Amino acid sequence: MKRLYSATLQANRAEVVAVESAFVRALPGFSIVGLPSQSIQESKDRIKSALLSVGFQFPAQKITINLSPSDMKKSGSHFDLAIAVLIALQKEPVSFEDVFIFGELGLDGKVKSTATLFSLLLSLASNRQSFQVVVPKAIAQRAAQIPNLIVYGVESLDEALALFSTPEFKEKLLHVSIHPLFKNPLTIANKPYIVHNSYPLDFKDVKGQERAKRAALIAAAGMHNILMEGSPGCGKSMIAKRLQYILPPLSIQEVLQTTAHCSLAGDDSDFQAFRPFRSPHHTSSRPSIFGGGSAQAKIGEVALAHNGILFFDEFPHFSKQVLESLREPLEDGRVLISRVNSKVVYPTKFLFVAAMNPCPCGYMLSLDHPCRCSEVEISRYRSKLSGPLLDRIDLHVQMEESKHEGSLIDSKKMHMQVIKAFKFQKQRAQEEFNSHLEGEDLAKFCTLKEDAKRVFEQASVKYGLSHRGRDKALRVARTIADLDESEDILPSHILEGLSFRKR
Repeated sequence: MKRLYSATLQANRAEVVAVESAFVRALPGFSIVGLPSQSIQESKDRIKSALLSVGFQFPAQKITINLSPSDMKKSGSHFDLAIAVLIALQKEPVSFEDVFIFGELGLDGKVKSTATLFSLLLSLASNRQSFQVVVPKAIAQRAAQIPNLIVYGVESLDEALALFSTPEFKEKLLHVSIHPLFKNPLTIANKPYIVHNSYPLDFKDVKGQERAKRAALIAAAGMHNILMEGSPGCGKSMIAKRLQYILPPLSIQEVLQTTAHCSLAGDDSDFQAFRPFRSPHHTSSRPSIFGGGSAQAKIGEVALAHNGILFFDEFPHFSKQVLESLREPLEDGRVLISRVNSKVVYPTKFLFVAAMNPCPCGYMLSLDHPCRCSEVEISRYRSKLSGPLLDRIDLHVQMEESKHEGSLIDSKKMHMQVIKAFKFQKQRAQEEFNSHLEGEDLAKFCTLKEDAKRVFEQASVKYGLSHRGRDKALRVARTIADLDESEDILPSHILEGLSFRKR
């Protein structure tokens, strides 16, 4: 028996598949087992024709191909090349050394790429250390830009067989390429991060709103959820759209994961230094936001926003079902899609940004425009947002009236402050962002001295904070302390953090 490796996509994640082959004494035949899809079953005719084109003589034995693990469904025509190589070299003294092989075969033995192959490689690279892959030459140069991959590109089955049987031919097929994004990473705590220095949308364009900008800075530094409330045109959406450019730098694994998600969604799949920004319309359906599908679960907006921002404009206008379904991803950092045929868990650690008007007409807080809403209409409008949902939001900001004075801070300065706080977090060996600290990590990193502890206890009683509310207040105070590069959380940090709590 011989073995090599390939992979299959399970929702938004690549799962490793061991491809095993055996020739047994029996009536001649060719079978593929291990829950293969129809596209894999059809590959038998393509593989036979391709092997005959290179002069392979089928033995008078039964050929069995096993795709392991056998209880997981596999799909995709990219298994063709791996199966053909195993059959052709079954009786040769060849060691595959845990190599991964991908490619669809033509009847003449040509190796072709597939639509999901790049996403598959990205997902594999984000979860594994350096490993070898054999891919179609058409995609090899692009695949070589993915860190952690040693890429060999082949045009035909002949070349793939020569790769393993002729060592000196191997170097000719090696592709080396470094994407400009990965050339000069920023090293923080011995780990590389990707930092950008361009700001297509700048906070200097937002006039006034200094308190809202301060809240945005805190939200970015700790990846805290934020809700902005104010009259139409005061700058809520402007701030939300500019938050993307001041977020903490991405690790290489996060870049690969984000690019894989974009590729699966059909978006631009080039590597980006920016964290993702997703802004679904308030009329979007629940499956489009959270993912779904009867036969095969597909990712939604919350999964595409992982490691970035999910922005809900006109927050109360989203359906009640969507709003209440947000509670799980906001609290647990994951969402579960359960179907009869499959259960899929997606990571959903994103910064949630919401914007809303104070009333249906939008002018309840305005000094210049009269409000046209009755108390019943205002109550009905605000009751769409439940207490448990609002309790999961760290920062609540009431926007000021729109002003025309110039801005005191721009995106570059804010971004530098966020990076400084990010370095401060990493230098104390903190893995998660402050907003995701739980249990022992929360107690370890959110230390309070006696005066700060006394202020925090008094405030907890005064504001009637729940256990979740206390934890969130601590996390926000920790982020404010990080922006000040303070090891301990001071009373001033607690008071500023509590000033953004929902009253």
